[in-house]
Amino acid sequence: MKPTKHTISVLVNDQPGVLQRVSGLFGRRGFNIESITVGESEEKGLSRMVIVTTGDDKTMEQVEKQLYKIIDVIKVVDLSANPMVARELALIKVHAEPSARPEIVSIVETFRASVVDIGPSSMIVQVVGDSEKIDAMVEVLRPYRIKELSRTGATAMVRGAVK
Repeated sequence: MKPTKHTISVLVNDQPGVLQRVSGLFGRRGFNIESITVGESEEKGLSRMVIVTTGDDKTMEQVEKQLYKIIDVIKVVDLSANPMVARELALIKVHAEPSARPEIVSIVETFRASVVDIGPSSMIVQVVGDSEKIDAMVEVLRPYRIKELSRTGATAMVRGAVK
């Protein structure tokens, strides 16, 4: 089976050490976590982790079984098995002398991004979208000399009706 990208939602008790146990499981099994986001969920006392990783279906089935063995894991869903909405946020600090700013602002507008800070020789751009959009924006801004880049990693939900 060919490895594919999987986006997994893991609902967990909001307790110290849960993130370490979940990420440790991936590490022990030799899986790379491409991104992981964690935050509060719709239910008080529970957090949602959204993990992006690569593996074949059989491997992901094993990961799911192992996750359920962690006491604080409540529910595991492979979101990529369904139509989903996934978004990421990036902050990109780019070298921007005043003469280059109009060009950069034009790029920002094209990507429906926004300038969130302007310094004497730099600008910070915020962009939200799928990973491909973020990648494209980074590539277009690269010639202006990216000084710093911070990405959140994907967060996602299944589209459609509430279950």
